Amino acid sequence: MDTMRERFASVVSRLLDDDPRLAVVLAEIGKDGFTDAARAHPDRVINVGIREQLLVGVGGGLALTGMRPILHTFASFLIERPFEQVKLDFGHQGVGGVLVSAAGSYDWPAGGYTHMAPGDVALLDTLDGWTVHVPGHPDEAETLLRDAAAADDDSVYVRLSAHSNSAPRNIAPGRFLTVREGRRGVVIAVGPMLDGVLTAVEGLDVTVLYATTVRPFDELAVRATAGEAAGGGDVVLVEPYLAGTSTGAVNDALADRPHRVLGLGIPRRELRRYGTIDEHLAGQGLDPASLRERISAFLG
Repeated sequence: MDTMRERFASVVSRLLDDDPRLAVVLAEIGKDGFTDAARAHPDRVINVGIREQLLVGVGGGLALTGMRPILHTFASFLIERPFEQVKLDFGHQGVGGVLVSAAGSYDWPAGGYTHMAPGDVALLDTLDGWTVHVPGHPDEAETLLRDAAAADDDSVYVRLSAHSNSAPRNIAPGRFLTVREGRRGVVIAVGPMLDGVLTAVEGLDVTVLYATTVRPFDELAVRATAGEAAGGGDVVLVEPYLAGTSTGAVNDALADRPHRVLGLGIPRRELRRYGTIDEHLAGQGLDPASLRERISAFLG
């Protein structure tokens, strides 16, 4: 199976052939995946070098001309480092584009904290109107990337990950998918957390919703499933980024009814011995055994 980043490069390279509005802007990282596309479309595959603020500025400038820019680098360099440019060159200018990240919260532990961005989605939440996709499999990444590229002027963030579920699901952009049904509460698994969640809740009488689009948040799905659960509005969020990032979205969805929310994700404390992805998940309490203990305790 190819990775999400490999699928991104192959899919977007083909999209460049079909849609003259599209342009890819890189900051050195990921350029090898676009070697052939750069030969075919030298004016629409632009590598600005290791200049992340310029990466976003060039993307915003292309959008002002009517192009649909697709920007790519690690999440820490795409969202955190050039955040002022994201805020001004896209949001303030009123133009859209597609920001596609890699490395996420813990994808490359050996790279250290400079290459981790557990707060990226929470940071984008301070801006208005961003769509945020978090695929859990390369096939889902392709679906969401094609949807993002085809949008007119929307601002879209696609959070790719080396952490992947074993099989794709039949997702629809913007909608949560009901993977299993139960009566004791609702567990929302975001992107690559689904496999671990399903292992963790095996034998528990809970509904599992699968979220690959987290902004806008599918409030209708949460209201419908929480209303059907005997436990009322008991909701557990399992996110592959900063814990509690979507807690407010659940609270908004259930504002008119009693409910409880447990937000599980990456805590604010930094793990300084990074190890592997699996070791990182265990250290953050996001491995299946830890998830089962925390979910069971919350649901009582």
